[in-house]
Amino acid sequence: QVQLQESGPGLVRPSQTLSLTCTVSGDSITTSYYYWTWIRQPPGKEMEWMGAMSASGITTISPSLRSRTSISRDTFKNQFTLQLNSVTPEDTAVYFCARLTRRGVSRGPQDYWGQGTQVTVSS
Repeated sequence: QVQLQESGPGLVRPSQTLSLTCTVSGDSITTSYYYWTWIRQPPGKEMEWMGAMSASGITTISPSLRSRTSISRDTFKNQFTLQLNSVTPEDTAVYFCARLTRRGVSRGPQDYWGQGTQVTVSS
């Protein structure tokens, strides 16, 4: 069974860098044909696709976040990491990692999501 688990700080100060890690079990981030994805949902708003990494390591980032967002991976630990620079209170959200069959927000039968982690940006 595929499982994903987000980890990282629950509170980040404005202007700092947010780093979240997704640990994957039950599948390999390098040998399967899915998009390893970060999505967030600010309070009271729709889910926002942030970016994804393919099994070959190619990343695609949302244009609205491209200037301050990166996704990397540790193939030995089977983890992928989101880094969001220069955070503001508008980055407060529940952050999800997911294995998706396509780019964008998807909840099909072959899509798997982590439970999500709350991140608050506040001084």
